[in-house]
Amino acid sequence: MEKSPKIGALAVVVHEARVLLVQRSKQPDAGLWGFPGGHVEWGETVFQAAQRELLEETSVIAEPLRYLDNLDLLRHDEQGAVQSHYLLVGVACDYRSGSPTAGDDALDARWFPIDQIRQGNLPMSERVIDLLETALQAR
Repeated sequence: MEKSPKIGALAVVVHEARVLLVQRSKQPDAGLWGFPGGHVEWGETVFQAAQRELLEETSVIAEPLRYLDNLDLLRHDEQGAVQSHYLLVGVACDYRSGSPTAGDDALDARWFPIDQIRQGNLPMSERVIDLLETALQAR
């Protein structure tokens, strides 16, 4: 079986000096806070995937606006062999409506003040702060 990287979309929603994050219930990064997102399905654009995953995980509706960055996520075992390989695509999304309610594979979903995220004292997935800063610069 030929292995190939999986593509994931991350919805980056900044609204009123706050950012929307979910607490993941599954690996990778179970228990950590990160941007809502998940696999891009066959025939779906990254923008469509970001919008769908955002709605499924948080009940929030937002409009995908622009690509922010690509994140290579490779996990290795003790011998150095690649266990999983994802290409995560950050998508800036403009908030439309809804209040965060955890759904799908999220333990929790809520707005956080940008300053709190910058302090880095929340248990977060890698690159959350970097991607947030990229989103803020792109606004």
